[in-house]
Amino acid sequence: MALRTRSTHAPYVSLRARREISTRERAYLLHRPDMTRAPTAPADSLELVALTKRYAHDAVAVDAVNLRVPAGSYCCLLGPSGCGKSSTLRMIAGHEHVTEGDILLGHRNITNLSAAARGTAMMFQSYALFPHLSALDNVAFSLKMRGVGTRERRERAQALLERVAMGHLAQRRPGELSGGQQQRVALARALIMEPRVLLLDEPLSALDPFLRTQMRAELRRWQQELGLTFVHVTHSQEEAMALADQMVVMNHGRIEQAGSPREIYNQPASAFVATFIGGHNLLNDADGPVAVRIDRMALHADEAAAGDRPRVAGRICDIEYQGTHVLIGVEISPAQRLTVSLPETDSAIAQLVMQQPIWASWNAAQAHRLPGLPAA
Repeated sequence: MALRTRSTHAPYVSLRARREISTRERAYLLHRPDMTRAPTAPADSLELVALTKRYAHDAVAVDAVNLRVPAGSYCCLLGPSGCGKSSTLRMIAGHEHVTEGDILLGHRNITNLSAAARGTAMMFQSYALFPHLSALDNVAFSLKMRGVGTRERRERAQALLERVAMGHLAQRRPGELSGGQQQRVALARALIMEPRVLLLDEPLSALDPFLRTQMRAELRRWQQELGLTFVHVTHSQEEAMALADQMVVMNHGRIEQAGSPREIYNQPASAFVATFIGGHNLLNDADGPVAVRIDRMALHADEAAAGDRPRVAGRICDIEYQGTHVLIGVEISPAQRLTVSLPETDSAIAQLVMQQPIWASWNAAQAHRLPGLPAA
């Protein structure tokens, strides 16, 4: 039988002493921030200053990233695999060593602090719940490690489970819960330490599409009610646009563009951003490369119908019904293909057939100018 040893990190406190709470301790408990209620928004922003991460053989994962996340906002980091978004999140959390640069939270430089001392909490992609503990004890575990008494930690854990609609399942173990229920438990466990910034590592990726949409709405609601800063890593453009106040698109360890979802979608800073975010065709007019939204293009069987609009000729290579709209693929050349989105109610759709010659046009005023491609 394994022997239970007493921690050497704190002096032993007798049971009687633990029960005798001093007046000062009582005052602290009465005025301690309560995560079961929506607090006022924190006043301190999160700032990354020339943040850099290099691995073995000088492989650069994050390359001198500068970013300011306003307090109380929802920030999504997204980009293709290997772009540096997860390394950035792990450095903020204190789970990854910073090669160069600084991480500031308010007026504190937290770059070299331990994960527990930063004022951040991490919600992992796998949830990382203890399978042998109940939902209640999973949430209360961090408080147990800090020496909080059984009654107090369970009361606080129960209150948080009630807040995330899991109070009635507090005694169930993770294996007895659905994916969405496990996620709620993981969120409550992260919040019980009263962080100033909550870090989420692809928290919705393991859920089915219907539940993912539902939990997405709940995450946003919880963030707004709690008034905390959320930094969320995702591969999903749709997820980022639905959740974020601030979207940060990364590629090759650098930030390609940071801004609101509307700004990034309508004004992509580069061909990469336009392609990665989706919903755009990359074209060239007389003045160079442009991005045109697929729902702002038109199709014409006759070139004359395009009038004075810029246009390209091609053949229909794909027709996809999407419910509210239909996506028409147009092959301009073996190396170039466009997509045009038409409303499902458009009467012209019924006349379109595969391999039909077609003209695709756009309004020049609605085209977004892109920086010129570098010379080969």
